[in-house]
Amino acid sequence: MFKFLVLMAAFGISGAVFAKADCVAHPKSEWMKESDARAQLEGQGYKIKKFKVDGNCYEIYGHNKEGKKVEIYFDAKTLDVVKSEID
Repeated sequence: MFKFLVLMAAFGISGAVFAKADCVAHPKSEWMKESDARAQLEGQGYKIKKFKVDGNCYEIYGHNKEGKKVEIYFDAKTLDVVKSEID
């Protein structure tokens, strides 16, 4: 682990790069059903390669309607975007 931290420092990489999205911890009973969330996101033009739960978030890997590669974290209750990376 120490060697990893030294390498991160040598390349100027901060721990924040590896930070996860900070989604609100809604009770699971209030979460949108995964199938409904996926259908809603696909209806917005996302091509989803991978859909998963990450902590209190829904996370997708795929492409947006413009065809750009995306990794996006959504609030599991509201589907608001919490964090996104677009290539």
